[in-house]
Amino acid sequence: MEQEEKVVLLTQEAYDKMKEELAHREGEYRDEITERIAAARAEGDLSENGGYQAAREEQSKNEGRINELIVKLRNAKIIEAPKAGEVGNGSLVTIDLGGNEMQYVIGSRDITVATDYDVISPESPIGGAIIGHKVGDVVTYKAPNGREISVTIKESEPLN
Repeated sequence: MEQEEKVVLLTQEAYDKMKEELAHREGEYRDEITERIAAARAEGDLSENGGYQAAREEQSKNEGRINELIVKLRNAKIIEAPKAGEVGNGSLVTIDLGGNEMQYVIGSRDITVATDYDVISPESPIGGAIIGHKVGDVVTYKAPNGREISVTIKESEPLN
């Protein structure tokens, strides 16, 4: 059964960082692992060679990440964050949640490669509640425990 590939929403910066990672993994990192495998192979008996096994495992992980990056970049859609004051994909939002001020980026977890901020998915209860709203709006959402929680949108600006 073929897995359906879905669109990956990325900021331009996240897209560029993923492309850089892919180039590194397909180039110098792949070559480095190949050299380690060759050096370990030259040591002889492979069945008891921990360095060889570790290098092969690292090679497998690297190839898996390369494939993941290729698919994500192929399915990427560059998002343009809404203008300051509006909340949407690519917004850096400051909210007041129960008296605590918190800052999040709205978007897919894939954009975390380009930011140090915590990310809230637009599909999450809180993300779904605040997306499409403006600074000053007070919105409520239903927490997983069933409680209604109120959130005040304090600031929203495009993620740079």
